[in-house]
Order: sequence, then structure tokens, then C-alpha cells
Amino acid sequence: MSVDTLDSPRARAERLLDAVTINRTTDAGAVLGTVELDREFFSVAPNEPLVHQVVTAQLAAKRRGTQSTRTRAEVRGGSAKPYRQKGTGAARQGSIRAPHYAGGGVALGPKPRDYSQRTPRKMVRQAYCCALSDRARSGAVRLIDHWTMEVPRTKAALAALSALDCAGRVLIVATHDDDVAARSFRNLPGVAVLPGEQVTAYDLLAADVIVFTDETIPGSPTAASAVAAEPERKAAPTKAPAAKAPARKRTATDNGSGR
Repeated sequence: MSVDTLDSPRARAERLLDAVTINRTTDAGAVLGTVELDREFFSVAPNEPLVHQVVTAQLAAKRRGTQSTRTRAEVRGGSAKPYRQKGTGAARQGSIRAPHYAGGGVALGPKPRDYSQRTPRKMVRQAYCCALSDRARSGAVRLIDHWTMEVPRTKAALAALSALDCAGRVLIVATHDDDVAARSFRNLPGVAVLPGEQVTAYDLLAADVIVFTDETIPGSPTAASAVAAEPERKAAPTKAPAAKAPARKRTATDNGSGR
């Protein structure tokens, strides 16, 4: 079997699991109907080694890597021998700033470094879909039409979480311009609000309940149209050629000097 056959849309569809159906509700808990989630995102077979590698890379990228310890060359003092080389009965010493001395340098201590790992985009996307599928099949995904809060209110956010049966750590996936929802949930412990384009596989697996809206759920037509297309570059306008002055007719008395 060729590689093209394995990577064809039909072959990918055959490797997907059964579709997942969830209730679509309001933020007050009223059921509006049922929705079949997109199989490309919510019906992917689990791949634990892949998810582990991607999540490890995402956690490593969050490390600042600014920790630093001083070596014996960077600690102040200790340039002279603490005592003579021979005749004391003790082991020879060259500096009181050696690692085994109190106040001395640190041997093999941490230094500033970059902990980030290179992860191909296809692996990141596959791990994201695996995490979505795991959360959806465990009943941890909620879908609402939109947030009805007109002004930021923590009390309204608490009522919405209670109506949606959200317990434990909750991830609210909102649009990047939904400032009302972000300000309503930001003071609640255990609740995180992230734009859809910033959600990672680690964020999905770390949450007990994930709340999507019609605009942010992956695979929906609304979410697909929300991605802004790259604006086309307009070509610089070309200057029109300057009009030429009409040629002057030469007369019989014209000697070519223009007079």
C-alpha cells in the first residue's frame, strides 16, 4: 500500500472512532438540542506516547531557565592557600572557596539555558485532537450557544458554572475579544479562560470540564470562519504616463531653432 493511500481522506476517516454527541445548551442550562462533534477533532484514537512527548515539550517551553549558581571561579575570595602544603597532617587545600567549603562555589550547579524542545506542528495538532477526543469521551465537554452576561459579574459566572454542572478545574474557551466573560471568570479559583487559538493539549488534559461556545468549538463552521484570513497585499498603483505635448508644425520659414 502506498503512502498516498494511507494519507488519503478516506483512510484517515476509517481510522477515526465513532462520533460523539453532546447537548447544546444555554449558559443557564436549558437544553437547545444535541450536536454531533466533528470526528476530525473529537474522534481521534488515543496515542499516549505522542501526547506525553508534546505535553512534556509544552511544559518545558514554560520554564524560564534563568536559574544560576556561582562556581568556585565566581565566588569572591579564596585566592590564597588556607594553610601550607605540607607539614600540617591535613589534606592539601588550594582555596577556601572550593565546593566542599561552606560559602564555596557550587559544583555542577544549574546555569541559564533554554529548555524549549522542537516539536513538529503535525505532532502538536495530533496531540491536541487526542486530548479533545479523550475529554469528549469522558463527558467533560460542555457546549453553549453564547454567554449572555452583558457586564462582568462574578456572581453570574458562578451561576453559569453551577447550571452547566462544572466541578473541579474548569477551562473556559472564549473568543479573544470576549472581555466580559474573561473578567467574569478571572476571580474564580480553579477556572481558566483562554482564547481558542491559545489552548494546548496540556490545558485540555489539566481541566476537569471544558466549556465551548458555538464560535470556539473546533470543527464548527462558525469557528472556522472566525479565523481571520491573511489580508492580500495590494499592488502599488502605477503612475500613468505623462501626456506628450503635441508636435509643432514646421513652417517654410522655420530654421529649426524653435524661434
